Amino acid sequence: MRAPWSLPVFASFVTMGFVLITAMPGTSTAQAEAQRPDPAAQTQSLVIAGERDADAQREGGYTVTDPPKATAPATGIPDPGTAQAIAYELVLAKGWSGSEFDCLVALWNRESHWNVYAHNTTSGAYGIPQALPGSKMASVGADWATNPKTQIVWGLGYIQARYQTPCGAWGHSERKGWY
Repeated sequence: MRAPWSLPVFASFVTMGFVLITAMPGTSTAQAEAQRPDPAAQTQSLVIAGERDADAQREGGYTVTDPPKATAPATGIPDPGTAQAIAYELVLAKGWSGSEFDCLVALWNRESHWNVYAHNTTSGAYGIPQALPGSKMASVGADWATNPKTQIVWGLGYIQARYQTPCGAWGHSERKGWY
């Protein structure tokens, strides 16, 4: 498990690196402006997978692009015996990658901090995946209120049915603030 101070420290280093790079001597603002592409000289479009755009339609083809994949900070392999270790094994068993596990960690850190007893008094959501209502998780096991594995199995099933992958759920959560 990551120390609670590690993410802010990492973010500080990234910010300092950005500031140092942009403030490096040798590149003036005028030089940077001269290197910047002319927006009028270029066009860019995003086409949802399978849709035709006007130019491709004239050519009789499709322009296919995938939406950007949501990414989350890398987490590594969790400590054995933890809820995250249970989730890691279940994520891999579903054939998902380590990056999908990273998205799951970020998602459930936001939702419950991986607390099996987390309860949102406003909405009534409960457990690690913040099921609403929590009793939905009884479809996986009668011990849904106390067993992290039961909650994780239910949560992964919910994610797969609704968002296909944890990164799909994470991306939705990033855009909407919930999943």
